[in-house]
Amino acid sequence: MKRTMSWMIGTMTMFALSAGFALAGNTNAPAAPTDVASAMWTLNDIYNVMNTRTTNVTLRGGQTAFVEPSSGPTGTMHTLNEIMALVTNRAPVAKTSSGVLAGYTPVAGEDWYSSMQVGVAWPGTRFTDNGNGTVKDNLTDLIWLKNVNVANTSTNWSVALSLVAELNASGTMNGHGAADTSNGGVHQTDWRLPNIRELTSLLDYSRKNNALPPGSPFTGGGNAACWTSTTYPADASGLTAYAVGMANGDSHCGA
Repeated sequence: MKRTMSWMIGTMTMFALSAGFALAGNTNAPAAPTDVASAMWTLNDIYNVMNTRTTNVTLRGGQTAFVEPSSGPTGTMHTLNEIMALVTNRAPVAKTSSGVLAGYTPVAGEDWYSSMQVGVAWPGTRFTDNGNGTVKDNLTDLIWLKNVNVANTSTNWSVALSLVAELNASGTMNGHGAADTSNGGVHQTDWRLPNIRELTSLLDYSRKNNALPPGSPFTGGGNAACWTSTTYPADASGLTAYAVGMANGDSHCGA
């Protein structure tokens, strides 16, 4: 089965940080942790947030941010603000879009209704153009090729996998350069097809005819079907795989 193919290629790069020593500074809070003016959260506050998935927990004393120490350990830990932002703004899935359908008034019981808008809130800047042929999704931390149609061809799933291998070996797909200079001036070597959940995480379901979020920096067109790495056992003869239509977010099987 042939289908129009554009290329949403992603990788996740992990970095190891060297250990070191830092001199501690003054880590005193504005007041004792139990004081209402302390402008911080207790461990019990954080536990309750994680247990109930409460969001936007107010600091003690009605403050908007905990006053971090002006000096102290650097590069070795996370601040209380970072920890609380993580536990109050994360959920198993992202919100389905950045807003409701234009000109439509939601009704109770549907996804766009205000009480149904659960999940991880999208960051203010959803995508970052890294300036090296790659794009970072600030919601999932996944890295994608900026050009979604490097190969510039329609192909089946097995050929799609071989083109990813070509990308890792030479920085090209179907002989076309991917413009990836993210690895110290040369291309990465661990690109892969995304699984179906990773690919659909990019979609804004309030849009059609191009379901990528508005203002995203991707180039090469965003309304074709894209292969994923997620397989489907079609019959005894072998596997097929899922593809996702980037125009309206529909998924289907192909070979």
